[in-house]
Amino acid sequence: YRLVDIAARSGLSSSTAHRLLTTLEQRQFVQSDRETNLWYVGVRCFSVGAAFGRRRRIAHLALPVMRRLRDSTGESINLGIADLGDIVFVTQVESRETMRAIGKPGFRAPLHGTAMGQSILAAMAEEDVLQYLRTYGLPKLTNNTIARASRLHETLGEVRRAGHAIDDEQNAVGLRCIAAAIRDEHGRPFGAISLVGPTQRIKSADFAELGAVVRAAADEITAAYGGRF
Repeated sequence: YRLVDIAARSGLSSSTAHRLLTTLEQRQFVQSDRETNLWYVGVRCFSVGAAFGRRRRIAHLALPVMRRLRDSTGESINLGIADLGDIVFVTQVESRETMRAIGKPGFRAPLHGTAMGQSILAAMAEEDVLQYLRTYGLPKLTNNTIARASRLHETLGEVRRAGHAIDDEQNAVGLRCIAAAIRDEHGRPFGAISLVGPTQRIKSADFAELGAVVRAAADEITAAYGGRF
């Protein structure tokens, strides 16, 4: 498009549209042809779009693993991806038990307040964890939610040693959750799976055993995705 066309379609003045386009061009989201005075979609848009496509593919790869994990444990299994300081629930394989945890796709919760989010934070670089704290803080969801930075760092250390994260009524009263991170081709955590159920069935004595099978399932999804450990 020409600058005047972009300004007209966006409802912006030509000067404002040009300033925004220049910023987008610096970040490779658009590019301009100086000879024709036309603006085009940039290569960065492709890379962002391709990344979103890979995120959509993860549900297809994860579902068979999630179903097997549900069948072997009897509990609901969630898949989530990290987005702007939150874990976003993508899909769930529900438990067949009458009393079970049900999650809705699109539901968001702070990373520090969920087992999935904590497993992702634990796999991140220390400077990224500090940036999370500076940007999002530690809002409480329940009385058990981590509310101090020192406690979060301590918890993330425990997660790294165990290979899985535990949410003991931190996100919702009456529910316990065990999660492990899923990594991309660069070894970066971008999502996680979790096992979730009522406190009456998921006992603290079972955390280690259940954590091992959840971690194995997450690693299987990472491998299927082409991720690196």
